[in-house]
Amino acid sequence: MLHQLKQSILAVLVLTVICGLAYPLAMTGLAQALFPRQAHGSLIERDGKVIGSTLIGQNFTKPEDFHGRPSATTDADPNDATKQVPSPYNAANSNASNAAPSAKSLLSDVSARIDALKAENPEAKGPIPVDLVTASGSGLDPDISPAAAAYQIPRVAAARGVPRADISRLVDDFTQGRTFGILGEPRVNVLSLNLALSARYPMPAGK
Repeated sequence: MLHQLKQSILAVLVLTVICGLAYPLAMTGLAQALFPRQAHGSLIERDGKVIGSTLIGQNFTKPEDFHGRPSATTDADPNDATKQVPSPYNAANSNASNAAPSAKSLLSDVSARIDALKAENPEAKGPIPVDLVTASGSGLDPDISPAAAAYQIPRVAAARGVPRADISRLVDDFTQGRTFGILGEPRVNVLSLNLALSARYPMPAGK
């Protein structure tokens, strides 16, 4: 009995060292050596300051910017800690709405988003891309589909006073294909696109 107990304790200690220390340290070291940017969060810096990550979306709402997917993340109500309030792209509380496709609350939210999109993009043509009216599973999706970006081009071009063709070419430049050519779908990183947009077509002073 005592012998078996010693063996069990020794096995726990050895596995703890291997799985809890050696393996994580080895993987961290490899990640730092092979993928240093990704290992540090794929951060984007401007003028020495971190302004975001290509992995986490931001809540863009201005007409001159491209907007990302709706986000269902929440945060504690500052007036009542027992309640939650909407807090789009809250990286500290990643979550989805968990609403079923048939849920009345989801249908109501999607309907409201459709109305808002039509009001914000009166010159947009064609059907509304689904990713502009549904939240992602994490609530932090940094990308939108090329169709979702194209839907917003008339609004962005008008707000910045730039020909639509120029904005369309910029969107094409920032459209990424499937990973390894087979995984996922073509996508546009909203933060990267908006940064390039502001650099190439800045808003006039006073606007």
